[in-house]
Amino acid sequence: MKRLLKFAVVASLVTCSPVFADALQDAIQAESRSSAERTRDEYRHPQQTLRFFDVQPDMTVAEIAPGGGWYSNILAPLLKDKGQYYAAHNYVDDKSSDYYRNGLAKFKEKVAADANFSKTKITAFHPTKALDFAPAGSLDRVLTFRNVHNWFMGDGQQGVESAFASFFKALKPGGVLGVVEHSLPESYDNAFQQKSGYMKPSFVIAAAKKAGFELQASSEVNANPLDNSDHEKGVWTLPPSLSLGEQDQAKYLAIGESNRMTLKFIKPTTK
Repeated sequence: MKRLLKFAVVASLVTCSPVFADALQDAIQAESRSSAERTRDEYRHPQQTLRFFDVQPDMTVAEIAPGGGWYSNILAPLLKDKGQYYAAHNYVDDKSSDYYRNGLAKFKEKVAADANFSKTKITAFHPTKALDFAPAGSLDRVLTFRNVHNWFMGDGQQGVESAFASFFKALKPGGVLGVVEHSLPESYDNAFQQKSGYMKPSFVIAAAKKAGFELQASSEVNANPLDNSDHEKGVWTLPPSLSLGEQDQAKYLAIGESNRMTLKFIKPTTK
């Protein structure tokens, strides 16, 4: 029933053509996606989420910090024939951690070996060091999945605002910014945002509005009411990280992945 209600929320806000629905469904069901990736569809709801953001196969789309490529494995084939996919990976320099350096190397190997990524453009993004991840005014969509907390924990409010300003610059007028982020209840102390991995929707919305965006819609498609957002090791207490190991593992597996906000912002058209 929970999933049906979520779908109803999205369906009421987004109208998709049959052609798009088929193309997206084909990309999600492609054999190139591993069984481990498919298992997480239950929590990440890629079909409903991308429909909510109205991502079309003929669009130019940038994904910010694609990491291991979970969403890339859907977006790259979806956009390959008629659109353009930008993978704006985490900026890497001499001071970068091995985690980011190895992640970028593995992503480049994926792009070189998989025909679905034949048109993918790999660029760099960082909220203070690399902001021009795509030409100004060139994108139909900018998508970011569970990254806002990283910018906040690394560069504070200024980092988040700088990131949103760069997204605004890269989008065409009328373009959409789609944000999915671990959601912190508004009643919690702001200090929870410092290290928990959760962010308040009001904080994210304010940062986007400061950059010039308008909030067009929000969805509960990635919400999880079983998650109270208050855990010993923050969001990483929950799966898939399970940072406490075997301690209370059954409890956290029963909760599932985090409660997440799903926000759709638009860059206003020039009057």
